[in-house]
Amino acid sequence: MSNFVFYDFETSSSNKYWGQIIQIGAILTNDNLDELDRFDSRCRLSPGIIPEAMALIVNKSSPKMLKNSNLSHYEMIRQFVETLKRWGKATYVGFNSIEFDEEFLRSTLFQTLEYPYITSTNGNTRGDVLSLARAANLYYPNTLKNSKNEKGNDVYKLDQMAPLNGIEHGDAHSAIGDVMATVGIAKLISKKAPNVWKASMLTMDKTQSLEVIKKELLFCTNEYFYGKSRPYVETFICQHPQYQWPLCFDLRHDPTLYLNMPLNELEAAMKKQPKFIRTIRHNKHAIIMNPTYGDKFDEYKMIGINKLEARAKLVRNNKEFAEKIESIKRSEVEEKEQSKSQEDLYNEESIYAKFTSAEDNKVMPEFHSADWDKKLSVLAKFKDERLKYFGKKLIYMEKPEMLSKSDYSLIHKETAKKLLSTNNERWNTIPRTYSEIDTLRAKFEKEEQFEKLNTLNEINAYVEDLEKFYSSV
Repeated sequence: MSNFVFYDFETSSSNKYWGQIIQIGAILTNDNLDELDRFDSRCRLSPGIIPEAMALIVNKSSPKMLKNSNLSHYEMIRQFVETLKRWGKATYVGFNSIEFDEEFLRSTLFQTLEYPYITSTNGNTRGDVLSLARAANLYYPNTLKNSKNEKGNDVYKLDQMAPLNGIEHGDAHSAIGDVMATVGIAKLISKKAPNVWKASMLTMDKTQSLEVIKKELLFCTNEYFYGKSRPYVETFICQHPQYQWPLCFDLRHDPTLYLNMPLNELEAAMKKQPKFIRTIRHNKHAIIMNPTYGDKFDEYKMIGINKLEARAKLVRNNKEFAEKIESIKRSEVEEKEQSKSQEDLYNEESIYAKFTSAEDNKVMPEFHSADWDKKLSVLAKFKDERLKYFGKKLIYMEKPEMLSKSDYSLIHKETAKKLLSTNNERWNTIPRTYSEIDTLRAKFEKEEQFEKLNTLNEINAYVEDLEKFYSSV
């Protein structure tokens, strides 16, 4: 087994393309989850970054703390990347990391001229303790203690789960504190729901995950929506023609109703509820369990394992049915492409629009190792114009005096234009932040939360300084 890297970020915003990581916590463990090393760092806000007021309040990061940090954002990311390289091949794990932290990391690496997919390539794999916790509680109820919301559903929030389960959380909503809590939750799951833990180890790599789904005649998995984990006993049909996700048949349904349906009738049936075709995002740490776990749930227990197996065989042996499902999904993709918005992507949002070339990836380390006065000449070697743009932005943020007057002026004016915009932009703006501050101030005054009001005043003063600076352009 490989080591694990548990990690968490505190950010200036929830927007992965336009926000900034301001704090990184990471703990390297062995496969017994014993700590081997850790990384804990905070950085300054970069020029041109307007923080969301509530984001700073949640992670207890005042502008004073951010301004006084020794490291710039670029310096912190370089230190983190070098630490990960030193730690070597690992499984990257967080709490809701696949949906949030990893996406933030990919965008950050892309914009700081680093290969973005470090958590899922070169022998590295990834998992998510949030999906693991939900699965553990489904198959082994009370593995973890949870608070309840007003609808009576379990709440999966780290700051609430950690104390309920006797886990030392340190400073909740600090990056390293959240990492310590995530390791604690993982240890509980591995101890109290070992079969779920073992199953999860088989699906942290998307290729291996797909192999498991294709190989097993039938299996048990779960999805989480409307506040609850829901179990499904399924069998593989085919892969999605665009995303390659496994499309599977939910065996609570009788497949004989659908196998010989004409294409147009099948297409109409697939749009109705409950769905008999389910998608497994095998690249997002799906938990695949033995089909006998279906006996824990009444609707599958009533059908019985023998009948479920017979249904699975019917589906797996009908290649024409698989072809029809694939054809319907391909038509959906084509229809979606035709109706897709033609709105232009900014460079910051283009990570998935086009992969960087192997040739450009080889230039990236040269940019980082070059002295600041040599970095511009290295940028000229990139073929991808996006990378040249990001490189000049990094120089603008770190060593603006190294840019030509025209390059500096161009970036500075564009930054000012973005930040001062009164339109409903995709990034955070100064006017939007003032509006957020006004709303929060009224709320905190009513609740008499004076500490938060003080932080809010600090944020307001910080944004006022930025407004003066960029208004003078």
